[in-house]
Amino acid sequence: MGNIKLELGGIAKFVNQNEIDNFLALAPVCNSALHEKTGKGNDYLGWVNLPNEISDKQLADVNETANNLRKLAEIVVVIGIGGSYLGAKAVIDSLSGSFDYATPSIGNTQIIYAGHNISEDYLFELKKYLENKKWAIIVISKSGTTTEPALAFRLLKNDLEQQFGKAEAAKRIVAITDESKGALRKLSENEGYKTFVIPDDVGGRYSVLTPVGLLPIAVAGFDINKLVAGAKKMYAETDNSVSIDQNLAAKYAAARNALYVKGKTTEIMVNYNPKLHFIAEWWKQLYGESEGKEEKGIFPASVNFTTDLHSMGQYIQEGLRNIFETVVSVNNTKYKVQVPKDEHDLDSLNFLAGRNVDDVNKMAELGTKLAHIDGGVPNIRIEIPEISEFYIGQLIYFFEKACGISGYMLDVNPFDQPGVEGYKKNMFALLGKPGFEEDTLAINKRLQAE
Repeated sequence: MGNIKLELGGIAKFVNQNEIDNFLALAPVCNSALHEKTGKGNDYLGWVNLPNEISDKQLADVNETANNLRKLAEIVVVIGIGGSYLGAKAVIDSLSGSFDYATPSIGNTQIIYAGHNISEDYLFELKKYLENKKWAIIVISKSGTTTEPALAFRLLKNDLEQQFGKAEAAKRIVAITDESKGALRKLSENEGYKTFVIPDDVGGRYSVLTPVGLLPIAVAGFDINKLVAGAKKMYAETDNSVSIDQNLAAKYAAARNALYVKGKTTEIMVNYNPKLHFIAEWWKQLYGESEGKEEKGIFPASVNFTTDLHSMGQYIQEGLRNIFETVVSVNNTKYKVQVPKDEHDLDSLNFLAGRNVDDVNKMAELGTKLAHIDGGVPNIRIEIPEISEFYIGQLIYFFEKACGISGYMLDVNPFDQPGVEGYKKNMFALLGKPGFEEDTLAINKRLQAE
């Protein structure tokens, strides 16, 4: 099997090797802190050894549950927010056919999502879509009280019970939650739902390789054993026993931090294959929530090329010079499509006749790289051999490990998210939630003053 490649030649004009080496010198301590659990947030480092700790028995249980759901349902609604759905969606979208969503059927189960917004129209349309269909629920929440998923679950659980009856509905609900406490754990025990555990020491954005990600991915019909095998291979290649000059995750972390201190404060994740769109969405949460603290951190953004070259391309080429880009490039496509010759050549494309479409895409990538470097945008390139379970597993663990190392280089806790709570307090006060009476009075007084 091949491996992920990391190319840093595209940043040479912007940072010299000594500047990168200054951060690489920190990498052994940062990586050891992850493996030995001596750094900040060390109670949330269960993801580090996870690829090696997932047992065949655990995978078999996930696969068996997934097969049961596939037999019952043509549609499975995954209810969760943030890391409770983004990782699964990233993997599923990357591996799915572009139009698979159009043909749900028993055995070819469609995965759709809820609990990731509070849109009344979305929930109404979802409820209508599920009417008279064979469907099931995977609900993911450690507490069971996070507003967005809890609200969606209350609505959909009610519909499922009305359609199938309470006993049958219970067979169609799988809960992924805390091992012993919380509202969803209590409900699951009362109703007899099949459950999986969210490990206490794994935060949501690092949870793809737990049942949080593995069960929806398996229900979608993909090989989670290969996904885990890819992550396991990347674990071996980024372990703290590996020489730093061979550790791709450490090199990526060092390069982006070297660019950051030179004023490149925004990192744009770029793909040239639309199937990787939600890999970038998952990556944005991983890095934004891990590093954006203490008024520090690289701002993570993303674009889909070549599509966004016709919208964001102008800014990237000539706008504020505080950006660098990290391109995820796929070496081999799954299918081959050749450009045909046309007798009249009115579109002037006969010069491409006989060439594969991916040849055009690759030259667009190379041409864009050269133009952006000339325009002052450093370019990091990550190449994966193909889009498959094994290489997506590698890519996920690569980004997770690099994020942990990079956060420690930045001297923040990459595993908490205290800033997320601010909006919740205000929302609960505005809604009049019991226990928030003083906050309600204070916020109403503030709004009246404005």
